[in-house]
Amino acid sequence: MNHGPSRGEHRFRLAVGLSGLALVAWALATRPAHGIAWIEIAVLAIAFFGGTAFASARALARRDDADDT
Repeated sequence: MNHGPSRGEHRFRLAVGLSGLALVAWALATRPAHGIAWIEIAVLAIAFFGGTAFASARALARRDDADDT
């Protein structure tokens, strides 16, 4: 019995994480970071979207390895 998100949901989460990282990068490139609040928001957004993308990519890689055996 398989519990947890499906491969499709992991792909969606990976896409959302990478899109979020791209938007944060674009925001930082086009608007200078003034003040500690902007930096804090950027760090938290990078941590959230980066963590989401990393966890989903790792889960997809593990499932590919499990399917090969």
